[in-house]
Amino acid sequence: MPDALCEQLAEVGADAVRAHLVVGSGGNLSAREPGADTCWVTGTGSRLDRLGHTDFARVRIADGARVDTAGPVPSSEVALHLHTYRARPDVNAVVHLHPQSVLLLDALDEPVRLVTTDHAYYVRAVVRVGFHLPGSIELAAAAAAAAAGGANCVVLAHHGCSVLAGTVELAYQRARNLEEAARLTYRALLLGRPDLPDCPAEFVEHIEKGHTNVV
Repeated sequence: MPDALCEQLAEVGADAVRAHLVVGSGGNLSAREPGADTCWVTGTGSRLDRLGHTDFARVRIADGARVDTAGPVPSSEVALHLHTYRARPDVNAVVHLHPQSVLLLDALDEPVRLVTTDHAYYVRAVVRVGFHLPGSIELAAAAAAAAAGGANCVVLAHHGCSVLAGTVELAYQRARNLEEAARLTYRALLLGRPDLPDCPAEFVEHIEKGHTNVV
């Protein structure tokens, strides 16, 4: 596995556990080099805070076949990653975590409010898919379809989230901001303020015009 990808995914995995975005062997990560027809995905049962080179499986994006059969078996959620790469050629990293505030709000049918400029800049939009069995083709296809239009943060009902980007670092930045936005939303609900406003439309329009030096 390329050293850079391994190091980035290992750092994300360790930080995600420290940040309580996932526990135990939950969640899974993947990445590919831009334009590559294969990706690296965490092996089944691997702990995200203990990742090393031998904890990743290399699989072909087109058909899911393992490139190195001597390596670990890919995560049971490998289809989620592969379907996303097929639907989004611009995506080079998929971060699948179990952020509790995001899932709580979704279960309560409360949308995540993107309150701050960071939330608006990194998350931009949140889409969701209804419940499908974890690891199923149905879940993978639904998540990929939800992201096909350009959304990068997909909430998987009663399960987790799938967050996408062109780089590992950006995908994780989005995941962290998604959970932070959910926590702020939850606090507002506790205060009896369900009318918590999103970030002003003026800022959203600003970044959509291509202004990136705004956060």
